[in-house]
Amino acid sequence: MGATDGVAPGRRRLVRRGIALEGITLGWNVVGVVVLTVAAISARSVALGGFGLDSLIEIGASTVVIWELSDAHGSRQAVALRAIGWAFAALAVYLAAQSTLVLVSHFHPRHSPLGIGWTGATGVVMFALAAGKARTGRQLDNRVLRTEGKVTLVDAVLATAVLVGLLLNAAEGWWWADPLAGYVILAYGLKEAIGVLRPTDPN
Repeated sequence: MGATDGVAPGRRRLVRRGIALEGITLGWNVVGVVVLTVAAISARSVALGGFGLDSLIEIGASTVVIWELSDAHGSRQAVALRAIGWAFAALAVYLAAQSTLVLVSHFHPRHSPLGIGWTGATGVVMFALAAGKARTGRQLDNRVLRTEGKVTLVDAVLATAVLVGLLLNAAEGWWWADPLAGYVILAYGLKEAIGVLRPTDPN
């Protein structure tokens, strides 16, 4: 029996909307992984590479929510969320090492028109998706959808941070703005990893 069987029409509509929002997020990030990989290699950009890894994590998070909305049991939710938490921790470790290496060696990334265009578009799309998820999650009273909506919101903020770093590098030659944007993603990854992996207080 599916999650929408025996459920009021209004709730079924909200569930379909939630799945659609996650489907759009999933599709955008699948394309984004390819675009960001090409842009990061071409520009030798730590920030673009880190944002590409963040897109992979967002793909996993969206998959978890679609799974949860499609099956009301949610028995595998805790395991999936812990996997996402460890993925965030791995992202933080990678960015800590790579951004520090770039700063110490004074490695200069190239300009990236592709990266600028994609991160700019991603910021707009993710802000809109985050708002839709927050509204739908509240109407459904679904904690998983609301929580993943916060991940999407932070994804939009990260896209904006990377965009600023790329623009500063392109316009002013501030090469250090790229690894600094990597540190922004690092801080986010650590925060999310700790939030997911820390045991919750039963009280």
